[in-house]
Amino acid sequence: MLICLTASHKNAGFDMLERLSVTADAAGPRIREGHPSVQGAVVVATCNRFEAYLDLDAAEGDSPVPAVHEAIRSVGAVAGLEPEELRSTFGFVHGNAVAGHLFAVASGLESVVVGEGEIAGQVRRSLERARTEGTTTPDLERLFQRASQISRRVKNETGIGNEGRSVVRLALELAESRITDWAATRVLLVGTGRFAGASLAALRDRGVTDVRVHSPSGRAAKFAANHGIDAVGRHEVAAAAATSDVIVTCTTAEHHVVDRALLEAGRAAFAASAAGAVSIAGVGGAEAAEPAGAGCPVSLSLVTGPAEAPVERQLVIDLGLPRNIAPDVVEVQGVELLDLETIRIHAPLEEFGATDAARAIVGGAARAFGEAREEQDLAPAVVALRRHVFDLLDGEIERARARGDADGRTEEALRHMAGVLLHTPMVRSRELARAGEQQAWIDGIAAIFGVAPEADAAARTSEARGTLRDDARERHA
Repeated sequence: MLICLTASHKNAGFDMLERLSVTADAAGPRIREGHPSVQGAVVVATCNRFEAYLDLDAAEGDSPVPAVHEAIRSVGAVAGLEPEELRSTFGFVHGNAVAGHLFAVASGLESVVVGEGEIAGQVRRSLERARTEGTTTPDLERLFQRASQISRRVKNETGIGNEGRSVVRLALELAESRITDWAATRVLLVGTGRFAGASLAALRDRGVTDVRVHSPSGRAAKFAANHGIDAVGRHEVAAAAATSDVIVTCTTAEHHVVDRALLEAGRAAFAASAAGAVSIAGVGGAEAAEPAGAGCPVSLSLVTGPAEAPVERQLVIDLGLPRNIAPDVVEVQGVELLDLETIRIHAPLEEFGATDAARAIVGGAARAFGEAREEQDLAPAVVALRRHVFDLLDGEIERARARGDADGRTEEALRHMAGVLLHTPMVRSRELARAGEQQAWIDGIAAIFGVAPEADAAARTSEARGTLRDDARERHA
């Protein structure tokens, strides 16, 4: 049984989503270990969404509620949130509706900006992380593989996402009223990940040419070389921040990378320089005080010239989660903060025509997935193959005993051989399930062993699921 627990910008506050996102990496394994019926868990966490997709081994008619409540307790434990608060917030999707929900999420239909492109990659990486942690299952593999395929189809066949709309681009659209001339705007980009690349592309689309990049983790030089811009080192960041019209942050740092102290230090240094003071770094190399939350001392190197004077009005755009920018920056004169919570409030209405077409694709794909899942579930075939092999094994053991296998060595050898014989088919079943080619495996065992799933094999699905789960745990032990 597939279950989805979902909290998003539609039903949860930004503070809760931030807490859930920060601890998302630990949630999957904790959920999987929390209740015996939970076979697997894949967690999707973005700046506006936290979702846990669960595969439950529940018999027909059994209630999934105990496992769901335990999963919620596990999420609360790693995030430091009360289970009661999460239960009143989380949405609950189950059965075939789970496929429709994930397909819509991966296609950008449930995003703050409908059709935004980043979510498809985030969904894909969530599955990759679950594989690494050993928390995925064949059913979850098929679900997420199909979601990636549907998101590409939606993008190719509808108008959704054709303009590359995203949270990044929406943020810049909202900034239009504060920017008189993008071509004359000086920008400091803080971060070097995928959002940084998308931000740089969006800025250039608007005519921005003066962009510098800083990385709290020290990756600025490589990013700058790859994109033809200048890098800002640790000792220059305060000066760069003070002379930028727009600061865009999009890092995964768990501390604030820009705060009031940093901006004021940069401005004060320029004021001192203008008054005839020594260089900002100071004669003798004395360094300025450490900005709050920056994590390391920052020397303020002087950038001279009238074009590099501190700006009077400054827009700071925070695209990070957890927050990259301390709320106290708005206490600095002339500074305005645009963060994800504000961006979400101003998200535009859906483009109804393209959205309707996209939802039609998602709905059809979800129905097809449900039918295929029922038709191509490997569990009955796994049961049938194992039953076939062990029936043969039992017959050979009986013959060995009749011939005088008193010490059991022949029986031991036969059992070992049966395990070796089944190993490769079991490994291939998982690989083909990941590729969405379950029927190829079913056809293969029918051709080689003459085995087909029995009519009543569905009743023994849990036996096969247990075998697949045990195999997965052995791989990650």
